[in-house]
Amino acid sequence: MEPAGKKLGLWEAVALAVGTMIGASIFTMLGLGAKIAGHNLPLAFVLSGLLALFVAYSYANLGSRIVSNAGPIEFIVRGVGDGVVTGALAILMWLSYVVSIALFAKGFAGYFLPLLGLPLSPFGVGVVEVFVVAFFTALNFFGARAVGRAEFWIVLVKLSVLGFFVVLGVWTVRPEWVLPHFDPGSVRATIFAAAIFFLSYMGFGLVTNASEDIEDPERNVPRAIYLSIAIVAAVYVGVAVVAVGNLPLDELVRAEEYALAEAAKPFLGRFGYVLVSLGALFSISSALNATLYGGANVAYALAREGHLPKTFERKVWFGATEGLYITALLGLLFALFFDLGGIAGITSSVFMVIYLFVILSHYRLLARGQVPGRPGLVLFSFVVVLSTFFVLQYYQFLEKPKAFWTTMAAFVLALFVEAVYRGATGRVLEVRRVREAKALLRRRW
Repeated sequence: MEPAGKKLGLWEAVALAVGTMIGASIFTMLGLGAKIAGHNLPLAFVLSGLLALFVAYSYANLGSRIVSNAGPIEFIVRGVGDGVVTGALAILMWLSYVVSIALFAKGFAGYFLPLLGLPLSPFGVGVVEVFVVAFFTALNFFGARAVGRAEFWIVLVKLSVLGFFVVLGVWTVRPEWVLPHFDPGSVRATIFAAAIFFLSYMGFGLVTNASEDIEDPERNVPRAIYLSIAIVAAVYVGVAVVAVGNLPLDELVRAEEYALAEAAKPFLGRFGYVLVSLGALFSISSALNATLYGGANVAYALAREGHLPKTFERKVWFGATEGLYITALLGLLFALFFDLGGIAGITSSVFMVIYLFVILSHYRLLARGQVPGRPGLVLFSFVVVLSTFFVLQYYQFLEKPKAFWTTMAAFVLALFVEAVYRGATGRVLEVRRVREAKALLRRRW
């Protein structure tokens, strides 16, 4: 625990979540979204933000009472209990970081090669993906203090680039290009896009993973979650409006891998293209760095040992060095064998399963009187997220069958590995139950 004076205030917690959410996804997936939703892309971001709020309701209420950096796994263990399913969810949480690494590696290649004037050939993209994953893996092994200190400035750069893009580009938007279409085909495509872009908001959960280090978590954790989603939604919708409203849809789709840079050309010319490309590379590097060091290592430790390490340092990998190589290698394989849409679908699917169990845990803890919330709203949230999960699987089955079967295999494999591993080692999940808000004890006693 940090001394009181060193804890995160409300806006620092908001900045932590916003910096995580506005990461690589807005740069890497904008073209994919335009390809799926067309002129309804801004609407798709609004819908995915509303979906994130349903999940955030459970995170906010759970995080206000259960103060632990274990985050969602802590919630699930308390609400559902330990067992093979819970252990499999810990494995899936680690897998979500693995697939995110693939998303970032592919996104980096998508901006890096065109910036150098090189074609996006499968061979060229593969070479860049191998290089960028190997680079950050090596950086992690030899030390990354400099990169860690630079994280704040990287976040500042990407937010400045996006703000510059929106403020200057909004004046040249063609209103007829951003008017939503409500014919059946467009509505269905918008729902599909919203289900995929749901992962763009996944960083709000990071607030609960840092709740031990936040001032007055009972009040500030919920506020930070809701504020961060509102800010990010405004940025996403603004970026989508400027992109769709300045560049013909077919050109935006054609530049799928580097769509945001291409969308800056009509009002900023070559300067805007280079600026956004560099901002994307900074952002994706930041996201890859944070995911590999700050998320995947801790998630791997939880899946392997059954409890989180006492210190959340980047050197946690050295307690189980194979985790670094397994995570990096699997992330690279996903990048090499799946396209952007497939990777995005797999990532969203895994996160939705974890979120469903968090909402279920909220409902069960609410029934016991241990956390606040409204049972009807929690049940409605569960139905909405579950329906979205099935919509996403239907889309993947139709459009990305390889990704669909890989997702199903990942769920089955996680259960199988957990059952075998638990049987062989007797490992149980022992998460860090640090403390609960004092107000809860006062209310109960």
